[in-house]
Amino acid sequence: MRFRNIVREPLLHFLLIGLALFVYYGRVAPSDNHRIVVSQALVDDLARQFQATWSRPPTDQELAGLVDTYIHDEILYREGQALGLGRDDVVIKRRVRQKLEVMSEEEAARTEPSDADLAAYVNAHPDSFRKPATVTFEQILVATKGSGADIARALASTRSALEGGADPGTLGQATLLPSHVEGSALDLVARDFGEQFAGQLESLPVGQWAGPLTSSFGVHLVRVSARRPSLLPSLDSVRALVAREWENAQRKRALEESYRRLRQTYAVVIEAKLPGTPPR
Repeated sequence: MRFRNIVREPLLHFLLIGLALFVYYGRVAPSDNHRIVVSQALVDDLARQFQATWSRPPTDQELAGLVDTYIHDEILYREGQALGLGRDDVVIKRRVRQKLEVMSEEEAARTEPSDADLAAYVNAHPDSFRKPATVTFEQILVATKGSGADIARALASTRSALEGGADPGTLGQATLLPSHVEGSALDLVARDFGEQFAGQLESLPVGQWAGPLTSSFGVHLVRVSARRPSLLPSLDSVRALVAREWENAQRKRALEESYRRLRQTYAVVIEAKLPGTPPR
């Protein structure tokens, strides 16, 4: 009798119906992973991407196609994730890592540097902004080859001609080298004439013919007319360059700091024997 009374109890019927509905809904209704929400913000973003690519807004048909493509790609992506297809894919891992790095970098890029920030950066990295020393000079290629005596006679003859007022452009050996170099950085002089030649220029007197100087082409007489030492420019003259370098440094520091924080939350166990590590 008690069992029959329990079976006839309306509350039991209600609970059984609820349980059946729950089981049915769990089997046929879409889970959160099978629910795709196409929000207005998403549609607007798709339209902006189209505009950026084609320099015009999409038509209604094109926009509908973009939404269909998004849904198609999202379904395949989720199914692939559910099957673990991207778990060991190097390309996918690299892409996800790059997106996370960009997010970390962009967080730092939102800060605008002050003049004090930029000045401090210049002081910490002066060699990155220092203007190189420059030199202005004339040169005569006196000899390209010959014995020591031949070269000595050529030098003496060229000096005598210069002292007599001869035009420097009419003296020496024919060459494609410039006879006059205006305000050139020493590293550029070294590129054209050689390191030894450029190094000798720094100690020559200004305003008089001197030499001989040896280059990779031969022996020269040189007259230095101006020399400007290396200098650190004012912040105003290099502000854009400093700001760009400062921002790059901030991005790099933010990325490193983000990884450092994340690394502390992981316990890493290396079971493999790595080259260069002592035996355990």
